Amino acid sequence: MTDDTARPPFPPFTHDTAVQKVRLAEDAWNTRDPERVALAYTLDSRWRNRAEFLEGRDDIVAFLTRKWRQELDYRLIKELWAFDGDRIAVRFAYECHDDSGNWKRAYGNENWEFDEHGLMRRRHASINDVPITEADRLLRWPLGRRPDDHPGLSDLGL
Repeated sequence: MTDDTARPPFPPFTHDTAVQKVRLAEDAWNTRDPERVALAYTLDSRWRNRAEFLEGRDDIVAFLTRKWRQELDYRLIKELWAFDGDRIAVRFAYECHDDSGNWKRAYGNENWEFDEHGLMRRRHASINDVPITEADRLLRWPLGRRPDDHPGLSDLGL
């Protein structure tokens, strides 16, 4: 394993390193760059995302490419829920709209498992969508990384 394929922080996680890992994942997903996001996962990473089952980075890139073609103006916040050893549980919410301008907020939980190099080898996601209006949006910042002073999930009452 080379330094460019390792993704610190590494397990076993402390509270601070688990929070850092969650924020790094949020930041990567907010780039909406499937290739960049996929680098945080092992080559044989296994996912369950809603009713889809993926295996490996190629599947992850294809999934995320399709996702972000459909989910426009995507903005995401993740928050640490629990951690132990090489596992982290998060809750999240994201907002986006389709090409017809229909907005939604998706709420979910993810369970993550990491290898010793800090790469995620398993991701299990359960997600529910709620239609919202543009006026109901809470995740408002320019596309890209959420500003440090933007409220998190708990602060927003989500």
